[in-house]
Amino acid sequence: MRYIEVTVNTPADEIDARCEQLAALGAGGFVIENEEDFKNFFEHNRQYWDYVDEELENKFLGVSRIKCYLTDDGEGLKVLKKFRDAFPELSTAFVEDSDWENNWREYYKPIEVGEKLVVVPEWEEAPADGRIPLVLDPGLIFGTGSHATTRMCLAALEKYASPGKRVLDLGCGSGILGIGALLLGCRSCLGVDIDPKAPDVVMHNAALNGIGPERMTAWAGDILGDASLRARIGEGYELVLANIVADVIIPLSGMVQQFMSKDGIFICSGIIENRWPETAEALKANGLEILDHRSEEEWHCFVCRIKA
Repeated sequence: MRYIEVTVNTPADEIDARCEQLAALGAGGFVIENEEDFKNFFEHNRQYWDYVDEELENKFLGVSRIKCYLTDDGEGLKVLKKFRDAFPELSTAFVEDSDWENNWREYYKPIEVGEKLVVVPEWEEAPADGRIPLVLDPGLIFGTGSHATTRMCLAALEKYASPGKRVLDLGCGSGILGIGALLLGCRSCLGVDIDPKAPDVVMHNAALNGIGPERMTAWAGDILGDASLRARIGEGYELVLANIVADVIIPLSGMVQQFMSKDGIFICSGIIENRWPETAEALKANGLEILDHRSEEEWHCFVCRIKA
């Protein structure tokens, strides 16, 4: 069935009143895009990102929106006429019900990473080109492999992943980096993420790749604020991964050595262009030697080891 998406731009302080007016005219439910909510969420959660896409910011700039959906039939058109009489400046678009659930899948295709891996959405066939398929469900949350920071981390992993190595993935998200390390031959991986949904997502994606809990484990927790979690994680990891943001990597650089083996490697990314110099300085000031510095699309990735 086709629906009519109705959008009414409105000042934030008039949202409730206009929703009541729309409901009285026949609207059955609303989606609210509130500029103030977006600003507040962004300002109070800066620890999770250094960069917000300009297109996303512009979408919420200067105005809030009320959206509702009408059936594209006689009844829906009658209600739409009432809306137009009350709000002449409203805009409309047509959407199919299938768009809401499945059409996003067309944007996810296999992505070649480095020399060995190809990230494959679970509904796609893996290319028969000899690369190792890393199967992922992008319909859940977190990284999909398309972002430059993830690609750089996976490419760096190819050099350092090898049989027998234990891996620690901090800010593991979907588990893509840890799963990649295991597919490249590492023995085991522990993933940690502040989001309580992450462990289920990680283990789901691990299972898609034939990896069970004997090799992949995932915990939820705050690596910076929870000393008991850091103690529980332990030490001796030959590979430590952190694809997060500079505001986490900088303080993490002062504690990451406690997790690393003497000859361990720390791969970190998620660092936007204007933050890489201070991140590099923090890594070096905290006793790490930078072995490799990669950049792609305004993002930076460092490969480090404990300074001799």
